[in-house]
Amino acid sequence: MTALGRAWVVPVIIAALAALFVAIVGSTMTDIGPWYRSLAKPAWAPPDSIYGVAWTAIFMTTALASVTAWRAIHTRSESEIFIGLFALNGFLNILWSFLFFRLERPDWAAIEVIVLGLSILAMILFCARRSSAAALLLLPYLGWVAVAGALNWQIVALNGPFG
Repeated sequence: MTALGRAWVVPVIIAALAALFVAIVGSTMTDIGPWYRSLAKPAWAPPDSIYGVAWTAIFMTTALASVTAWRAIHTRSESEIFIGLFALNGFLNILWSFLFFRLERPDWAAIEVIVLGLSILAMILFCARRSSAAALLLLPYLGWVAVAGALNWQIVALNGPFG
């Protein structure tokens, strides 16, 4: 494989593995069992079947955004910031599932989803200075988390207090 080929393939593999890791760990914490089904949800809540499709699309576009941004980065310090932003976001994504489903604390998850949204916004702003395409690819993620956050807050309002 040529150096140019490696320069493209390696980031794709890393991005795909990172997205897969976050998706798998997050999904192992997501339990759509009796506790979740017993929660009152607003009428506008998407059907459960939509979540897997939406998250698959989000992880794919986020991985593509990360590759696109990575290719536009030219300094080591920028690459370290980039890796830190995406790693923090992956951690926060998993943490939300842990708080909401494993600890059964939608109230804590409702606070955490704000931090998750801010991490996505930070990724968008960082990427926008290097690649507008990468920033645009992250917008569906921000939109979906905004919807998920609104749903989370409504679940708290309809079912609280928790704990």
